[in-house]
Amino acid sequence: MHELALCEGLVQSLEDQAMSKGFAKIFAVWLEIGALATVEPDAMTFNFEIVARGTVAEDARLEIIPVAGEAWCMNCSTSVPITRRGDGCPTCGSYQLQVLDGEQMRIKQIEVA
Repeated sequence: MHELALCEGLVQSLEDQAMSKGFAKIFAVWLEIGALATVEPDAMTFNFEIVARGTVAEDARLEIIPVAGEAWCMNCSTSVPITRRGDGCPTCGSYQLQVLDGEQMRIKQIEVA
């Protein structure tokens, strides 16, 4: 359950931002999570609520923005959607894919006071 550790890092990052930018409260956080990031969004939401207690992010709303997986097929020279690593190209069936998008987990936006 690495989502707990990810949430700890997320809240630490939010606290660091609060200190450096001078805001006292976080009301909402929009977090992009890629389909290939091996992160369970429901577990993130659950753990965020626990980890955020007693911090500037306490009671903040965590909004998950899913990011689809995308890869470049070296065989048919096409950008294709993928849902997990190890998928073949939906166009030609090749497994020579280079991931282009969907591996990230990043803070997209925060609402503060």
